[in-house]
Amino acid sequence: MALLEIKKAGDPVLKKICAPVEKIDKRLRKLLDDMAETMYASEGVGIAAPQVGKSIRVCVVDVDKKNRYDMINPVITYREGSQVGEEGCLSCPDLFGDVERAAKIRVEYISRFNKKKTLEAEGLLGRCIQHELDHLDGQLFIDVAKNITKGRKEKNGGQE
Repeated sequence: MALLEIKKAGDPVLKKICAPVEKIDKRLRKLLDDMAETMYASEGVGIAAPQVGKSIRVCVVDVDKKNRYDMINPVITYREGSQVGEEGCLSCPDLFGDVERAAKIRVEYISRFNKKKTLEAEGLLGRCIQHELDHLDGQLFIDVAKNITKGRKEKNGGQE
């Protein structure tokens, strides 16, 4: 595995709508592993392919360091409620802001082993998935956040 360079706000790849993955193979699984290693090394809880320079619909999420989700071509199929919480981003170092997200979601995706999966999520996991899927559509949290500050307001409220 290898650590990848995390693209920062201002890099054009972060503003592109990502292409669907057509083929799940050894190269894609290595990319997922490298993304996960990069995310863990950066103390993040999620990372999307454009953050490492790849404009494809792939992200890795692991909010508790126990349940890693490798999501290929993810789509949110259900949203319920609303919640506002503080987020940050590996591509926007030291910036934090309040973002309104659905309180509960259902996401469908393809696993690294080419299996169709459905996941219902709320809390930090649901927030993180929504954040990562925004990356796949060329949107950063700073595009939708309110009260953007340098440095964290809450001790445990950050994202990514």
